[in-house]
Amino acid sequence: MTSLDRRSVLRAAASAAAAGALVSGCDPHRDVDSGAVRSAGGPSPSRAGHAPPALAHAARPPTRVPGLPVQIAHGPRTGRAVALTFHGRGDPKMATVLLGEAERAGAKVTVLAIGDWLDEQPAMARRILDGGHELGNHTMHHRNICALPAAEAYAEISRCADRLRALTGTIGSWFRPSQARRATDLVAGLARKAGYPHVLSYDVDSLDANDPGAPAVQRTVLDAVGPGSVVSLHLGHAGTVAALPPILDGLRRRGLRAVTTTELVT
Repeated sequence: MTSLDRRSVLRAAASAAAAGALVSGCDPHRDVDSGAVRSAGGPSPSRAGHAPPALAHAARPPTRVPGLPVQIAHGPRTGRAVALTFHGRGDPKMATVLLGEAERAGAKVTVLAIGDWLDEQPAMARRILDGGHELGNHTMHHRNICALPAAEAYAEISRCADRLRALTGTIGSWFRPSQARRATDLVAGLARKAGYPHVLSYDVDSLDANDPGAPAVQRTVLDAVGPGSVVSLHLGHAGTVAALPPILDGLRRRGLRAVTTTELVT
């Protein structure tokens, strides 16, 4: 993406955020079957007709940290690192700008991708990893996974894992339940069955999926974040794109740095 394209997207994001407009993203109160807007994009891995190209950065396998609980909401409070985690769905151009802003600030993030988004935007898996970021599983269709029967819940986890494996060679570093801050014991067990030792929760909710505007997202994050925090954010929301640079600047002023979740907890 050229610098002109980047400026155009940032201007559009700021304008939309100021107007409170919703851009296709991961709304915790809505799943894809109830009318979520889906991005147009490239073919699914099964339709691509060839193996994915080599990645500049290798995809990490599922993170395992002996001694830590099954569900992880934050990292050590004694360090100076935080993890910015993004529910992965939305306009790939906006996502690319957001990743670029993180990289310009020397930050690394964790993207928990939704499987049907990866089907539509397979190149985003490579873009995330090539930026040195981390990629994980946020279910196949973003349904209310904790309310599903076991077989359907497992399919949501395993099908997204299959997409990640086809695109990157691994099932991703983390699993995060959809439409839930924490997994039920059943869902945590199904995640272990699919290959994920831990479930990734969070201790700071940016509330950006409600589209309150960039200043509100920035304020919510910086008022609550501290050493070891795991922050929940979303791709595909204009306010989040516009809020990320001042959030990163605010972290820097406090002596905090944004790292991948695996780096935070290991």
